[in-house]
Amino acid sequence: MKFGKSICVLNVGGTRYAFTREVIKDFPLRRVSRLHACATEKEVLELCDDYDRDRNEFFFDRHAQAFVFIMLYVRSGKLRFVPGVCELSFYTEMLYWGLESAHLDSCCQKRLDDRMSEIGMDSVSEEGIEVSGDEPQSPVEPVQLTALTGRARWLEMMRKAFEEPNSSIVAQLLASVSVIFVIVSMFMLCASTLPDWDTAKKTTVEEHRIVETVCIGWFTAECIVRFLVARNKWDFLRRPLNIIDIIAITPYYVTMALARAGMPSAGLGVAGVFLRVLRMMRVFWLMKLARHFMGLQTLGLTLTRCYREMVMLMVFVCVAMAIYSALAQLLEHGLDLETQNHDFASIPAAAWWVIISMTTVGYGDVYPVTMGGRVLGGMCVVSGIVLLALPITFIYHSFVQCYHELKLRSARYERSLSIEVLQ
Repeated sequence: MKFGKSICVLNVGGTRYAFTREVIKDFPLRRVSRLHACATEKEVLELCDDYDRDRNEFFFDRHAQAFVFIMLYVRSGKLRFVPGVCELSFYTEMLYWGLESAHLDSCCQKRLDDRMSEIGMDSVSEEGIEVSGDEPQSPVEPVQLTALTGRARWLEMMRKAFEEPNSSIVAQLLASVSVIFVIVSMFMLCASTLPDWDTAKKTTVEEHRIVETVCIGWFTAECIVRFLVARNKWDFLRRPLNIIDIIAITPYYVTMALARAGMPSAGLGVAGVFLRVLRMMRVFWLMKLARHFMGLQTLGLTLTRCYREMVMLMVFVCVAMAIYSALAQLLEHGLDLETQNHDFASIPAAAWWVIISMTTVGYGDVYPVTMGGRVLGGMCVVSGIVLLALPITFIYHSFVQCYHELKLRSARYERSLSIEVLQ
């Protein structure tokens, strides 16, 4: 800014805010910070509605109360909706000042998604809300209280690239490479259990070792980088997927260390079995695909939100299983001592028949032979269908809602990626 006084006044809907020129330069709101780069009043008027040179005051004909909440976000880092204001109207104000829905708290993001769903919108139309002269800000660049330093900005970009695959083109490339390594690793794990694997491994031992080393090296480097750029190291270590990553990587290095010490894992007895069990934990690397596929994300989010319904379903099944197991053991083994059905010799043994009957699987390995047991079996199947169907409705609606929320979020990321490509 090459004109005006050192103190700048922002007049938003009649409410005035005074800042120094240096604060305006590094102001977290994109529209305000761009004022510092303006060289003429014409450029200023492209960003605001009016300008008073004498008082160095910039006028914005916008919602004053909404800007109060936006300023609270600038100070505290938490952005929430204004009570009594339409979510879409507040979202319009956010876009005007250079914010995106990603800056909202998670509860308010859900409200915005629900509101868009009610009116049949996948995303708010840019043509209807974008203001002339403003450039939409990508949601991958969070607004902070003060301008990020070069190192902090670089760390944030790295964190986004590894943690949010849809946040940028680089993140998508890294996600694609990670998926390829997961598939290769799973193929090697499955092939290692084949009867002819040991023979093939003896002839091509070097190739197998190279492939395994490259896969483990990638997963190790990815895990270390994600740990280094994580905002909270303790939260990173507590996440289930990260714990699985560490458990899946560790056996390889333990095995290598033991091999160098002249103690191959095959001859370690219990320790060798333990290492083989840990090595089989690599199958859980498939859970890493949840970061890249909406279907797995929807499933995980649904299970997280419906844990009460899942617990209720388990209670229904366990209560019914206890009742039917006791009755089946009595009818098949306890009443007629001459024709005892030894498949129902105990209540735990009868519980296996109950669970496969309630879920309508029916392997046929265990079945009742008495008339009373067969009647009980019919009641068990019918009641199992009813009990399993009761909580399914709640879980289904939650699944549909979670899928729609993730679809809206993905649409916003795709729009930001399109802007990045065009730029």
